[in-house]
Amino acid sequence: MNLNLVVIAMILPLLIPIYEACKDDSIWQKMLAFSSIATKTSVMILVISVLRDDWMIGVVGVIILSVGNAALMLLAHVIKRMSDVSS
Repeated sequence: MNLNLVVIAMILPLLIPIYEACKDDSIWQKMLAFSSIATKTSVMILVISVLRDDWMIGVVGVIILSVGNAALMLLAHVIKRMSDVSS
């Protein structure tokens, strides 16, 4: 199987949340789109690491999957608290 075709096929679904993030002005919709992008990117890294039989790339994908979304949820909580304080 050609690795370039796999990468191209996995990049195409990434365009959907990018389009949604650019279209909508709501901060929550943008954060949801960025969370979706982070998850899809980490899954793409994991698939590439399995196809290349490279476990070091897989470790990076797992770290991005677990820590990336946690940081995004922390940012969402901070933004929500700031909006509560300002109103």
